Amino acid sequence: MKKNLFLILLLISNIIHCQTKGEIKLLIRGDDIGSSHTANVACIESYKNGIMRSVELMVPGPWFPEAVRVLNENPGLDVGVHLVITSEWNDIKWRPLTCCPSLVDKDGFFYPMIWQRNDFPKGTALKDAPWKIDEIEKEFRAQIEMAKRYVPRVSHVNCHMGCEGCAPEVAMLVKRLADEYNLDIELGKLGYKHISLWNAEDTIPEQRIASAVKTINDLKPGKYFFIEHPGMDTPEMRAIWHKGYENVAADREGVTRVYTSTEVKKAVTEKKIILVSYKEAADSK
Repeated sequence: MKKNLFLILLLISNIIHCQTKGEIKLLIRGDDIGSSHTANVACIESYKNGIMRSVELMVPGPWFPEAVRVLNENPGLDVGVHLVITSEWNDIKWRPLTCCPSLVDKDGFFYPMIWQRNDFPKGTALKDAPWKIDEIEKEFRAQIEMAKRYVPRVSHVNCHMGCEGCAPEVAMLVKRLADEYNLDIELGKLGYKHISLWNAEDTIPEQRIASAVKTINDLKPGKYFFIEHPGMDTPEMRAIWHKGYENVAADREGVTRVYTSTEVKKAVTEKKIILVSYKEAADSK
């Protein structure tokens, strides 16, 4: 009897292994919900009518309250805390939640960039400012705790504009806080590989959709992730820009068009790709 039970369990295990061996898992992430009304609308559209399954919340963003409301109206959308210590755009700015003089410019806004850009005025990079790690920690904690207070299901944490690369101690701080708040999900450690759904020269939506369909059709069994910023070509988003990136609205409209494309969704379905979120990726490791 025990032998028969063992054989049955072995058979079931082999069936499950065969079923999962050829799986393709794809995690599509959208960044910067909370940064603008248009970003909020585009992110929710990319989830409800598209392939996006995780979104990153900017707590200091001016449209954070609306982002909280729409996220809580869509509880199936996985949410990450997008830690922010820069304010990169020319005509829209945000400030820290805490008193952190070493992280802000003369007007009290976050510095535009982490690293100094050649096409930006001197003194616009956080890395060159006299930042203090204790002030960064205080600000990051405030952002995490506010996100958890208003969107309790937040599952992970990551950094806006690559701010963890400012210095090794900042990267260590982010890792420590992620562990402390139980928000530590690193896709690389879970076996996920970053891919690009389209090429840099694909500047119009139709080109990006065609490239995305081809990329999806060419995927081999494995785990993959892609990150971009949904948006829409609205008057509000056309007013969001900085030197060197003036076509924000058109560019991010193209992201939303890909995420919600009928052709892209059809390719995902026909390829039997499993769309996952950060939480699902961690739960199934």
